[in-house]
Amino acid sequence: MRDRLVFLLLCAVLAVYFGLVGHRGVVLIGEGTWVTVPFGAAVLVLPLLGAWFLWRSTSFVLRANRLARELEAEGGLPVDDLARTPSGRIDPAAADAAFAARRAEAEASPGDWRCWFRLAVAYHDARDTPRARKAMQHAIVLHAGRARR
Repeated sequence: MRDRLVFLLLCAVLAVYFGLVGHRGVVLIGEGTWVTVPFGAAVLVLPLLGAWFLWRSTSFVLRANRLARELEAEGGLPVDDLARTPSGRIDPAAADAAFAARRAEAEASPGDWRCWFRLAVAYHDARDTPRARKAMQHAIVLHAGRARR
């Protein structure tokens, strides 16, 4: 619950920031000089890009959480039993071993979103965030294709 409150607070702060930046862009355009009009137009693009990025990130997280809830209901979530370092981080050797098993599982069933979800978790445990995100996006696409059928 605390994470959701922090997320909502940060979204509200970003919305205020986008509004302030957008207002500044309108004021610059209102000045009407050859310098301020293009600069104001460029400033107006920033809140649009920020809002788009926030929307995409939020929708990704919501879809991934929906998959996690569904997989948990089926009893298919991976168990977090990996060895840890004294600092509490996942041991890289343990993460690599779990990753190899998850990759083999995904290669054996390339059309199963559950395998790709677990592979994304294994990538995350191995600290490979870009590949974890791509694997999770693939799981979301596979799940959406299954839901449409």
